[in-house]
Order: sequence, then C-alpha cells, then structure tokens
Amino acid sequence: MPSPAAPDAAFAFTWLGHATFRMTTPGGRHLLFDPWLTSPTCPESARAIDRLDLMLLSHGHDDHIADAVQTARQTGAHVLAPYELSVWLQQKGLRHVTGMNPGGTIRISGLSIAMVPALHSSSIVEDGRLVYLGLAAGYVVTLENGLTFYFAGDTALFGDMRLIGEIYKPAIAFLPIGDLYTMGPEQAAKACELLGVKQVVPMHWGTFPGLTGTPAELRRLVEPRGVEVVELEPGETAR
Repeated sequence: MPSPAAPDAAFAFTWLGHATFRMTTPGGRHLLFDPWLTSPTCPESARAIDRLDLMLLSHGHDDHIADAVQTARQTGAHVLAPYELSVWLQQKGLRHVTGMNPGGTIRISGLSIAMVPALHSSSIVEDGRLVYLGLAAGYVVTLENGLTFYFAGDTALFGDMRLIGEIYKPAIAFLPIGDLYTMGPEQAAKACELLGVKQVVPMHWGTFPGLTGTPAELRRLVEPRGVEVVELEPGETAR
C-alpha cells in the first residue's frame, strides 16, 4: 500500500486511471479531476460518481473531459475550467461552471484553488472538426488543514514550476510521466526539484502503448533526492 500522503488521514485520493482522481478533503468535500471514467484503465466499480462537490478540468482533450458533462449533470457539481473550456461546457447546458485563467485564484467550499500554467494544447473534435478550447492549465489546491498540492494536468516541463514551488509551496505533486504527449520520468524528476515537493503521484502513464514512462523510472531518479513516489493501481486510495 502507498504510504500516507499527509499526517491528516482525512485527506484521501483515489486514482481512477490515466489522469482521473477522486479526492476527499479534511472538510469532507468531494473533488474530481479530469474525469475519463470510461477509460480502459478505470475500474468498472469506480465509474459511478454519486457524490461530488467540485470538478476541476485541466484542458479540453477527450481523455480528460470525456465524462465531464454527464457527471456534472448527474451530481450537480460546480465545475472549474479554463475560460474557453468553461464556455463550451455552458453551451452543453451546464450551469454551475466557473471559468478561470492562469494566475487566478478562487476560494470555494473552504478551499483555495489557484490556476497555474501548463504547456500543452487543448481541443476537442466535434462533427469532424477541431474545436479550440483555450489554454491548458494546472491547479494548486490548499485544503482546509493547510496542506497544498499541485495537479499539473498534461504539461511539458517548464522553468516557472520553480515559481509555483516558491509561491505556493506544495507538498505533493500529481505529475504526468508517460512521455510522448507530456513529460517523461526524467522531466518529471526535474519538476519535483523545481517544485520542492516531498511526494509525487505519477499519472498519465500506461494507458496507451505510446506512454512509455514508468513510476519505477521516476522512483530511480527522485528517491535518492528524498522525494517519495506514491504509486497507485487504478482504483487504489492513498491517505
């Protein structure tokens, strides 16, 4: 089993495969990041989301928002998304949507949530044409007990991760490691250094043959530097 993510066991996160995470905060809020619940790696038993307060979307690619509209409708969750993506969601009939841009912070449900940059594209194919959905982004979330984590979404390595570390001081980073479309393990290891985190949760790996980065390779690079890799199986929870 993964080791604790924080001294306060009330914070828990469950990996649902790819870049999808369910989280429960110390204040009892239920969060969902980048819902692709119909992915080949999401356990069947985890695909039904019955309770949800906030949904956070990093960008518009189908492997991150495929089940966002349906899940938001079913649960009534408040959705946070980059601005252009938020407009697209509202056009799909969602009403509880807040659009943001990198640099902005919102305080909601007892949490402080900052949107930060990511280096990645954002679009979806509809009716055979490519629809631009704005900037890709990441999130820095400060929980009710003061614990702060960084959810990178899909991104390349970029130097301003050092600023994210200096300004927000996250303890945990959720980082893509698959390579090809995002960082690989070597770049993710450098990201851990720039961010100054003590724990890293690898994501966006193993779903497709082209995603060749592995947690084992990340662990080889970061554990000698004192960074713990919290590796999860789809459906597994860390507390």
